[in-house]
Amino acid sequence: MAGVWRCMLPVVVLMCVCLWASTEAKSRPRPQIRPPKKPKVDPIDLTPPAQNIDTQQMTGTWYLLITASKCSYLMTHGTKVEPTVMTLTHSPDQTLSVSTKTRRNHQCWEILQVYNLTPTPGKLKLKGARTELDTEIVIGEIVYNSYVIIYYQKRGKLTIKLYGRSVDNLSEPMLTKFEQLAEKQGLGLAYLFPFPTYSHCGAVDQNHVINCVPTC
Repeated sequence: MAGVWRCMLPVVVLMCVCLWASTEAKSRPRPQIRPPKKPKVDPIDLTPPAQNIDTQQMTGTWYLLITASKCSYLMTHGTKVEPTVMTLTHSPDQTLSVSTKTRRNHQCWEILQVYNLTPTPGKLKLKGARTELDTEIVIGEIVYNSYVIIYYQKRGKLTIKLYGRSVDNLSEPMLTKFEQLAEKQGLGLAYLFPFPTYSHCGAVDQNHVINCVPTC
């Protein structure tokens, strides 16, 4: 009889191990297959440029009327912005030379930049010190003798600006349209900053002519 038990014991142990392994396998959750990550789409990539952009007609003077942005500087100093005027000049090398005049510390500054044209009409690029510091620019909407809406994106952060040929161009329909476009980009009323339309800079203190890339 003892011999029989010695023969049966390994069988019983083996059955117990098999049952335990089967129960353990059933109790373990099946690994979940993660859905593939959606490719990152920058906000500016969803903004089609205006059709048939003619950069020659864009040249001349533009007054900054209002900006939509989550820029930290504007969030802190948005009530103290200064009148700003931008002058565009078409260069022979197929770039746009940009002169922006504004006031800092009660003195007139001039910011000089170059917007590079891209193969896509209406899309420009302002090159930074490194590729990741480039500013992507889209001409979203324009009426050459009236207004232009420009989108700027740097490091994934979007800023939208409305310029007018005249300081008197900010009509109610135009403002409503700008607000709607900004809202589509998550820039509601809290992120809208109107700019003064008076006391723009004329002559510039040459000691304050600089080259830089705007962040707002």
